[in-house]
Amino acid sequence: MSPLVALVVGLVLGGVVAATVILRFPRDPAGPAVDGAVVGPPEAAFARRLLDLMDPAVVLVDVDDAVLLANPSARALGIVRGSRLLVPDLLTLVQDVRAGGSRRADVRLPGDLAGAGPRLMGVHGVRLHSGTAPLPGPVALVLQDVTETRRTEAVRRDFVANVGHELKTPVGALALLAEAIEQAADDPEAVQRFAGRIARESDRLARLVRELIDLSRLQGGEPLPELVPVEVDDVIAEAVDRTRTAAKAKDLHIAVGGHAGLVVRGVENQLVTAVTNLLANAVAYSEGDNRIAVAARARSGFAEIAVTDSGVGIPRKDRTRVFERFYRVDQSRASSTGGTGLGLAIVKHVASNHGGSVAVWSEEGLGSTFTLRIPLVSGPTDPGDTDAPPPAAADERPAEKMEIERS
Repeated sequence: MSPLVALVVGLVLGGVVAATVILRFPRDPAGPAVDGAVVGPPEAAFARRLLDLMDPAVVLVDVDDAVLLANPSARALGIVRGSRLLVPDLLTLVQDVRAGGSRRADVRLPGDLAGAGPRLMGVHGVRLHSGTAPLPGPVALVLQDVTETRRTEAVRRDFVANVGHELKTPVGALALLAEAIEQAADDPEAVQRFAGRIARESDRLARLVRELIDLSRLQGGEPLPELVPVEVDDVIAEAVDRTRTAAKAKDLHIAVGGHAGLVVRGVENQLVTAVTNLLANAVAYSEGDNRIAVAARARSGFAEIAVTDSGVGIPRKDRTRVFERFYRVDQSRASSTGGTGLGLAIVKHVASNHGGSVAVWSEEGLGSTFTLRIPLVSGPTDPGDTDAPPPAAADERPAEKMEIERS
């Protein structure tokens, strides 16, 4: 527990102890009133006010499991109704505290309690009693929402594990290839073949390291550079140029179209990286007779850059996960495509940092369309432009096709 959290919990529990004394023992009729009730001396009123102002939820449960006190944060969570504690796991924790003293646990709250979806609460339970109070005394529960904290911790653990695995693969391959070259020193043809494979593994390792650095910067490792007007045409042209060699190697043609002259506010090199990653993904999962197109249009105040291919497509179960770090639809194709599993995660973070979004429509055997949306600065608008919201579902087909024939 951090010192700040410990201080807050200490203040909360101190206020609970004061409130417990007021609730369980005779009150001073001359004392001040809080919420219309006489609560005793001024210190008790201050303690109650402190509890009401606390962000952590605080519940005080009596020996018969009746709720003696619940601050507004606790009632907002929906865990208290009248004098009843509604969550069985919290009642179980109360019993454990009575039996063994202070307890800490994570308790999951059902999503229907307060209508905000399921949440994970870090709960600190403490048994309270004074020298004159009978045992066992009331139990105080202090609850803090740790949903995002636990999610971040899980993502960090997965990230470290995935990075270790992804780095181990090319490094291990390089070690084996170096050993093979040493053993094949008398065979120039074998040395040349192994050297080519070393070069490919080195490129893969360099790309992985580069993308890890890019992702770290995008996720807050470095301050976001100042956003300036950027020509969408320049972004697309540079991305196509970076992808052209890989496309030619597979006899693929990249068609460019849509509206010219769109201007967004952003960081040009990040936007180029995002569109390049989308094109590289399309090339990796397309064959020579497939078609790849990139087109831009203005819609609802955004520039939409769509990259479409007619490749293998994405299974429905995988469409919501393709933007996760290191996630691959087909792990068996990772070596053949040379992908690191970070390209689409980078696209997602670029979009988020620019106040935009990225969505995917796909059908197996028909191909995929990835649409990057970035807020416009100026430029022509789509004659069919509407104020309709962007597609929310990961597998929603684009509302209309964009023109891709442009000289």
